Amino acid sequence: MFLPITAIFMTKRNSNSYTSIILRYMSGINLSSNKFYGEISDDLQNLSEVQSLNLSHKYLIGTVPETLSNLHHIESLDLSYNNLCGRIPTGLIELYDLQVFSVVHNNLTGMIPEKGQFGTFDEGSYQGNPYPCGRPLPDDCNSTGSTPVLLSADDESEEHGFMDMEFL
Repeated sequence: MFLPITAIFMTKRNSNSYTSIILRYMSGINLSSNKFYGEISDDLQNLSEVQSLNLSHKYLIGTVPETLSNLHHIESLDLSYNNLCGRIPTGLIELYDLQVFSVVHNNLTGMIPEKGQFGTFDEGSYQGNPYPCGRPLPDDCNSTGSTPVLLSADDESEEHGFMDMEFL
C-alpha cells in the first residue's frame, strides 16, 4: 500500500508543501552531511522538476555525471566537499536556470565550462580543487603548468549509485 507523504520545503525564502508518492516532482532535495557514499547515480536525471539539489559533505567519488544536464529546472546544485574527480561536464551549460553552483573541495581538473550560466559563477565555486582552469580562475588552461592530472575514483565502487531507494 502506498501512502502519500507530505513535506514542506523552503528554498529562496519560499515555503512549498508537497504531498505525493512520486519523488519526480520534488522542488528540492537536501541530502548533505550524511553517510551516503559511492558514485552519483545517473537516476538523479529522473528528478526532472527538482530546483535545488544538495549532495555536499558526503563520501561521493567518481565523476560529475553528464546526466545532471537533464535537470532542466535546477537553480541550485551543491556538490561540494566530496571526492569527485575529472572535468565538469560541458553539458551542464544547458542548465539555464542554474544560479548557484558549488564544487568546492573535490578533485576536479580541466577546463571549466565558459558558456551559459557558468560565465556568472565566481572563483569561490571551484576552491579547493587541484587543477581546474579557465574563467573565472587565474589559470587560463594555456600556461605550461596547467596540465591537469586526472585523479581516478576509488576502484572499489559498488554496482549501484550512491543511493538506491525503494518505497513500499
